[in-house]
Amino acid sequence: MAGDVMIHSKIVPMLLTFAALAGFSSIASAKTCSFELQGTDQMKYDKDAIAVGADCTEVEIKLKHAGTLPKTSMGHNWVLTEGADFQAVTTAGVTAGPDQNYTPKGDKRVIASTKLVGGGESTSVKFPTAKLKKGGDYIFFCSFPGHWAVMKGKLTYG
Repeated sequence: MAGDVMIHSKIVPMLLTFAALAGFSSIASAKTCSFELQGTDQMKYDKDAIAVGADCTEVEIKLKHAGTLPKTSMGHNWVLTEGADFQAVTTAGVTAGPDQNYTPKGDKRVIASTKLVGGGESTSVKFPTAKLKKGGDYIFFCSFPGHWAVMKGKLTYG
């Protein structure tokens, strides 16, 4: 019995150290901040700003297409880039086409994006706030051709 206590007194600290090194201690402090947006047949989001708190470790965006038109004529998505990359990504999105949700595949300027949805459909995306800088300049937009001109907003973090 005394031998068991000695073994446990060595194993438990080793397991705790391993858990901390493996990142398990951060699981308890993880916080997903969720935001819901709606896109309409009038090419508008119902929000033009999203403020992500500094305590968020992950962001979840839930997008609902509140209209009735199909995605081939009035599809909506949600794309996030730095402000400086916005115009270039919208241009590249047109070239990417509908099969890639008008979002350039593998483009490192795209921080996060959803698939394209039509009337009555919903989609979502999650991404870590580690991809963001506190106080950074971020724009979210619909990359469907022409929509990005009016269907956009600002995301702040921190």
